[in-house]
Amino acid sequence: MSLEVLDPGWASRVVDMGRPDWRNLGVPIGGAADRTALAIGNALVGNPPDAAGLEVCLSGPRLRATGDTACVLYGAPFEMTGPQIALSPGKTFTLQTGDELHIGGSTQGMCAYLCVRGGFEASSILGSRSALEPIRRGDILPCPSSATLDRFTREVEPVFADRYALRVLPGLQAAWLSADDFYRQEFTVSPASNRMGLRLQGEPLALPPRELVSEPVAPGAVQVTRDGQCIILGVDGQTIGGYPKIAHVIQADLDRLGQLRPGDRAQFIHVSYDEAEALFRRQQAALDRLLLRIRTASG
Repeated sequence: MSLEVLDPGWASRVVDMGRPDWRNLGVPIGGAADRTALAIGNALVGNPPDAAGLEVCLSGPRLRATGDTACVLYGAPFEMTGPQIALSPGKTFTLQTGDELHIGGSTQGMCAYLCVRGGFEASSILGSRSALEPIRRGDILPCPSSATLDRFTREVEPVFADRYALRVLPGLQAAWLSADDFYRQEFTVSPASNRMGLRLQGEPLALPPRELVSEPVAPGAVQVTRDGQCIILGVDGQTIGGYPKIAHVIQADLDRLGQLRPGDRAQFIHVSYDEAEALFRRQQAALDRLLLRIRTASG
């Protein structure tokens, strides 16, 4: 069975949890920009957290089912139209043979994940099913035949806003720049942003007259370019960079980066290493409990 792509939408692509084991060879992590949303979407259709789903960004695709397919869309609140009356994000549904699903736009958040029971059967590259390019019109997305039972239906809705607080640790070159100028202001996400990085617009930060040898970087690194503006590296960001790093977004907030859209505003909040670790452990424990509840209730 499969879903046929009638209209690809904007930058829709098949993703899983990416390729973290290949960064030593210069390969970006890639995968889902919001890993928590993908894990919850997969749980809602009975999949393991890392099953391949379709990441939908800003404007979604139009798809046609060639067989019965159990689905859920989880993440940003995208509009959906299909063969059923009650079709909404966070609720499982079944597309029957010939049914069309149109995922429209969202007024909040950047992405959501269309998960099908059994996951999409994409080719594995370096141990990951994450695609290197967005889907195209006419593509076929293979997946198992399946149907959603009532016990799989769940309402779990994330909360979005247009202003975010991003908690950070000091970057390796934090002492080069003014912490007051960085933390006191609110930045705006630029339309020039993509999965490689979020470009921010704000009052330029003053850089010292010195050079930096390129060194390893990772998703969440807040780099300051020569014009004094900031870039936050995303899941497709490079593995080495030569811009000074004033801060690094903590792991507990990395998924927020995947949901920031052009025009959203963000302010950085400094936390300690102990706080960062505690926040991550608390977040993971809450996610584990939620996934367990979903699996248990699904039988």
